[in-house]
Amino acid sequence: MPVLSRAELSRTGVIFVALLLAVCATGAVAREFRAADTQTEDYPTVQALRYMGALIAERTGGRHEVKVFHSRQLGEEKETIEQTRAGAIDLNRTNVALIGNFVPAMNVLAMPFLFRSIEHMQKVLDGPIGGEILNSFEPYGFVGLCFYDSGARSIYNGIRPIRSIADLRGLRIRVQQSELMSQMIRSLGAEPVEMPYGQVLTGLANHLIDGAENNWPSFVTTDHYKHAGHYTLTEHTMSPEVLVISLKAWRSLSAEDQIVFREAAQRSSRFMREKWRDLEEQSQLKARAAGVSIVRDLDRKPFEDAMAAIYTKAAQEPAAAALIERIRKVE
Repeated sequence: MPVLSRAELSRTGVIFVALLLAVCATGAVAREFRAADTQTEDYPTVQALRYMGALIAERTGGRHEVKVFHSRQLGEEKETIEQTRAGAIDLNRTNVALIGNFVPAMNVLAMPFLFRSIEHMQKVLDGPIGGEILNSFEPYGFVGLCFYDSGARSIYNGIRPIRSIADLRGLRIRVQQSELMSQMIRSLGAEPVEMPYGQVLTGLANHLIDGAENNWPSFVTTDHYKHAGHYTLTEHTMSPEVLVISLKAWRSLSAEDQIVFREAAQRSSRFMREKWRDLEEQSQLKARAAGVSIVRDLDRKPFEDAMAAIYTKAAQEPAAAALIERIRKVE
């Protein structure tokens, strides 16, 4: 082994310290980020998270990687949101209705009959309003990265077709663990049952609940359609999904890497929309082929009118009222 002189040792030490400082300055410490999603492995949001991870690995030369835990491997959404807030999970894809328990602006996006169409929703989220909402997460322990589509949620059940509000009376309908969603179902005359997503199939199969409400892909990919053969296009909410990163994980990134994460997330959002459109079409075809009765010609006005108390309550909060008005004005 060669013996280094004192001068050579000194130069080596200087070089090592310089490299160490460069690594720290660029945030070049390699890290694996844990991402949670309750959906199955081939679901568009899971595919989008993996796509984002690939972009991040490429842009950072493999320094940062994203490991995606799908199919509720890290828990139900309510649990993973709390873990993300605490910094135990780095990235989380969740529905806005659930994270609304922590971030008030999210409750506005989950309001029933707020968006006129999917196109209207996308225009809102892709514009200044969407950017402002994503920037509102930090005080609550998250950083909003992007929105994913979630289609329109509609009501389905295994008892009877829903053609009017009267048909909902007495039905036990599963909703997300959200007070807003419970209020909505209660306003329609049905009984809301707050239940984790992973328990809905068992609830339908064992008649613990009569029905639920969700989008086409969730209705089909989870086999809910096998136990709830009546699907009514109420399209009561078009609340999107949101991808957040814990504030703890965000602050561990250099400014350059934060830009990488944001850009990769935005690209994954566009990727997800393409996958979503395909899956939504396939899901409708599969449901029809299985004999699911689909009520399309629904008079939605009585359903919208039933939400008056919910909007009156929301209007008591000036920030929420202003946001609702701005969203409705978007053409």
